[in-house]
Amino acid sequence: MKLTILCVGKLSLPFLKEGRDEYRQRLKRYLPVDEIELKEEKRGGKKATADFVRNHEAEALTARIPAGSYVIGLDEKGRRLSSEKLAANLERHMNQGTANVCLIIGGAYGLTEALRQRCDSLLSLSDMTMTHQMARMFLYEQLYRAMTIIRREPYHNS
Repeated sequence: MKLTILCVGKLSLPFLKEGRDEYRQRLKRYLPVDEIELKEEKRGGKKATADFVRNHEAEALTARIPAGSYVIGLDEKGRRLSSEKLAANLERHMNQGTANVCLIIGGAYGLTEALRQRCDSLLSLSDMTMTHQMARMFLYEQLYRAMTIIRREPYHNS
């Protein structure tokens, strides 16, 4: 199985880049991982509405979803899973022969309803609000943690 992380925007803070890079490298020991960063929507300038930005970013995200992927959208309305349940879901996809799991992180305004509907499932990382940049680093850490749970390695202490 391969993972594709599809996200809007580049990481702007050095500590987020370092954290993402650290966990991405760890995760690559278990699975191939592609990260596709799309530009944040800038058309419309300061007068652009949240809907305008969200719609254009959603179009760009949808166009980049790899064919045949199981798609998980990160969204505040998504299911909250424990690390163990996330691991179990990933393991199920590995065992079923899912070729690619694509995880989508929208921009500052999140996902459109149409993109949520396109997703096979929605995942929330927390009840708390966080930036889409922080969500990316946390997602990588949780994916790495899931792999150590699947492999019964000592990183995860339960």
